[in-house]
Amino acid sequence: QVQLEESGGGLVQAGGSLRLSCAASGRTFSNYPMAWFRQAPGKEREFVAHIGWSGTITYYADSVKGRFTISRDNAKNTSYLQMNRVKPEDTAVYYCAATAITPFMATMRTPDPYDYWGQGTQVTVSS
Repeated sequence: QVQLEESGGGLVQAGGSLRLSCAASGRTFSNYPMAWFRQAPGKEREFVAHIGWSGTITYYADSVKGRFTISRDNAKNTSYLQMNRVKPEDTAVYYCAATAITPFMATMRTPDPYDYWGQGTQVTVSS
């Protein structure tokens, strides 16, 4: 079992930056691919970024590519989402997720393969 806890959310002005953290506890964090998703009011949960267990492979949603960076520090059992040049449309609750098995490319950008989820952290971008 893996427990995940997000932190770092808050209110930020458009064009600013924010860094989210996801602290993991439980089983060996370094073995688990991780991802960040977000959910805005009235919308479905959407994929933001994915990182492989070693940290060398990353994938991003087109809407955040070039602005957001996902990373991980396995020694600290923590994953990060660095958010730069944020926009009002980035406003959402951000969730980190983990899976014990590397997902297929066809499903990696959906919530389905991810077994473990945090409670979420609110990010609000003001215009």
